[in-house]
Amino acid sequence: MSIEINDVEKSFGRFKALKNITLNIGSGELVALLGPSGCGKTTLLRIIAGLEAPDSGSILFYGEDATNRHVRERQVGFVFQHYALFRHMTVFENIAFGLRVRPRGQRPSESEIRRKVHDLLNLVQLDWLADRYPGQLSGGQRQRIALARALAVEPKVLLLDEPFGALDAKVRKDLRRWLRRLHDELHVTSVFVTHDQEEALEVADRVVVLNEGRVEQIGTPDEVYDHPETPFVYHFLGDVNLFHGRVHDGHARIGETEVDLTGGSDHPESAIFYVRPHEIEILRDGGGTGTIAAKIRDIRPLGATVRIELERIDDRGSMEVELTRDQFGRKGLSEGDKVYLQPKRLRTFDGNTKRETTLEAVNR
Repeated sequence: MSIEINDVEKSFGRFKALKNITLNIGSGELVALLGPSGCGKTTLLRIIAGLEAPDSGSILFYGEDATNRHVRERQVGFVFQHYALFRHMTVFENIAFGLRVRPRGQRPSESEIRRKVHDLLNLVQLDWLADRYPGQLSGGQRQRIALARALAVEPKVLLLDEPFGALDAKVRKDLRRWLRRLHDELHVTSVFVTHDQEEALEVADRVVVLNEGRVEQIGTPDEVYDHPETPFVYHFLGDVNLFHGRVHDGHARIGETEVDLTGGSDHPESAIFYVRPHEIEILRDGGGTGTIAAKIRDIRPLGATVRIELERIDDRGSMEVELTRDQFGRKGLSEGDKVYLQPKRLRTFDGNTKRETTLEAVNR
């Protein structure tokens, strides 16, 4: 195990930033710390780096206690959101800096430094910019140079704090795919902080969802998205429609509508059902059992998908449905149309155990 975080807590005055955090990160793993602003993800990253000290708990690197070890002794590379490159140094000198400030006995020769820097520039595909200054680079280029500089000291652990947060959407998407390919090549144990759900799900081997200083869920991208363990994770990882009702005797009762189900268990008390926008089918006809009558309020094309806002006819709230462009084109929908909604999958959570139950709707 590369990093073991055991019962870590941290407070700033009366504010408790981290509450009993326990997490193991495997060798060569790429882990995302995901959560909203103020959830503790950056504080946890800084404690791993040694830039902050925990109030209690321990940090182990490769089985050795590093809790009180200075940041210089942890052999970590750090990439910040705002690059932190030295503006008065060329790209080459920025990458070489960490090697040149090593103690004399550990410092490589000048020829070794030049070889290593050019190898890293080739790795990040920017060798042709060696003599440029940071101010002459684009944001994406500066971030790749910052990553090369972090890798120059051959860190055991690479830490990235919102590495693409200052970049525009297209550059962010390109760079996160590039980072994933680079990690697959190098296999450096890496932890990165992000509040971008799509970024975490696309890049990471595992995602740690944090909320108010606590771990809500740890799992692969598929696990946390398809099987959220708490309502918070469900809400945070994508848009969701909420229905109030109950499950009893093989039916989900939602207002005046009953939906036939397979799987799950009875929830005789009031329940909240969670349905993602893409898990609802829009029907032109079929105002029978198992559908919810609604009126289309707004249609919003969003690239490859179309988002449709609807108002329930029974005045029990609004809903969102997401269709592909092809699906939308085949249905011929317009604002003001009355339609019928068929949830294909409902999820609810046991209030005591927080256990998620997935219920599949059955068409009659």
